[in-house]
Amino acid sequence: MSDQAVSYSIETRDLDLWYGEFQALKRISLQIKGGIITSLIGPSGCGKTTLLRCFNRINERYGYVTTKGEIDILGQNIYAPGVSLIELRKSVGMVFQRPNPLPISVYENLVFGLRIHGERSSLRRSLLDDAVESALAEVGLWDDLKDRLDARATELQLEQQQKLCIARLLPLKPQVILMDEPCSALDIEGTRAIEELMFALKERYTIVIVTHNMSQARRASDECIFMLLGEVVEHDRTEQLFLVPRNPKTADYIEGRYG
Repeated sequence: MSDQAVSYSIETRDLDLWYGEFQALKRISLQIKGGIITSLIGPSGCGKTTLLRCFNRINERYGYVTTKGEIDILGQNIYAPGVSLIELRKSVGMVFQRPNPLPISVYENLVFGLRIHGERSSLRRSLLDDAVESALAEVGLWDDLKDRLDARATELQLEQQQKLCIARLLPLKPQVILMDEPCSALDIEGTRAIEELMFALKERYTIVIVTHNMSQARRASDECIFMLLGEVVEHDRTEQLFLVPRNPKTADYIEGRYG
């Protein structure tokens, strides 16, 4: 990905997407800043997860998806000829609704990406050990897991599993982290822990989160994008969108009149 300085981490221009004959996204044009948490909100089926998955082109795993328009990530058009999906997905990491650690050790989860994508020089044991410690420390798990690196990752608590899935992205040095309802499988304490982690990470990464939880969107994001029927209805600072929405459709949604 390009290292050039840009005003926005993510920009879309007239983005359309179809699943077969069904148009799921319509004329999406928006700008997402770095250094903050941006939430995508809206009723089920409004297109927010589809939009999130456009940012690392993961939708293209489905053969019946057609996309038009432009998306710039960190100043580079991700649909330009020659763009490597491997490099894109290293720069734009993704965390899913349910924790999905690999059924191998904590240590091997964390070095999995480096073993696949890293250069031979980065695979020396000392460098792998440093990457593991750094990633776990960054998500607040080093003290808990430093003596359990050989433990099977799927045996961890759900909160720890989700933190591990975030940590697993970090050795590849992403610049954008996408989160698709990352707290939906967690209890109150687990949700609080993941939100605190998001706050700690946001100055170093661009974080975009899909959430159905209006309390979480208000509590944990700096800006919100409200979507409805595949379109962006309103994009504003979170407090502005919740307290003084410009569009009556936004007011209807956040006041619980539908969705």
